[in-house]
Amino acid sequence: MAPSPEIAQMLLPRLLAEPPQLPHGRDLVPDWQPLQPFERPPVPAAVLIALVRRPEGHTVLYTERSPDLRAHSGQVAFPGGKIDSTDTDAAAAALREAREEVGLLAEDASVLGYMQPYYTGTNYLITPVVAEVDPAGPFIPNPGEVHSVFEVPLDRILNAQSYGRFRISRGGKEHSTWQIDHEGHVIWGITANLTRQFRDLVVGEVAA
Repeated sequence: MAPSPEIAQMLLPRLLAEPPQLPHGRDLVPDWQPLQPFERPPVPAAVLIALVRRPEGHTVLYTERSPDLRAHSGQVAFPGGKIDSTDTDAAAAALREAREEVGLLAEDASVLGYMQPYYTGTNYLITPVVAEVDPAGPFIPNPGEVHSVFEVPLDRILNAQSYGRFRISRGGKEHSTWQIDHEGHVIWGITANLTRQFRDLVVGEVAA
């Protein structure tokens, strides 16, 4: 599918046209500093920031992870996961994961571009993939991975007043992330930080 003119005009000049080169070694600074240095290279991953066409305007797609998962159970996330050796690039990985998690069809998506990699305190190096999606049917959560699916209006995502701060303590040290509350869902951590970076990129502001 071709992107809608307003989305193309808004995003194409601001996104990377190709997956970015992943930084390594001393160039990497995690979003929070772990207590012990990592003993292995970072794990390449990709997430899909899906801008869903709706009659009332575009929305951004989120998932609530299954409470049965060992890692990040119950948290809000973008569709995505590790980049497998069989994935041609970050976009292929993000779309594959979105298909597995919520039944999003690759042919319903138009990849618009990429954001800069995001390095996490859990040693994942995430490439955000931005796409416009015109879904042929409803998103259906995979019960083994996803508890629920919800969408937040793009206008709300782009409004700086939608953001607060979420504070968390790890190893006796406190740090904070962005936070967005939407209809009973609390978006925080990596997902909220990526959302804020996306918002700042779209509106042309420097991330705080």
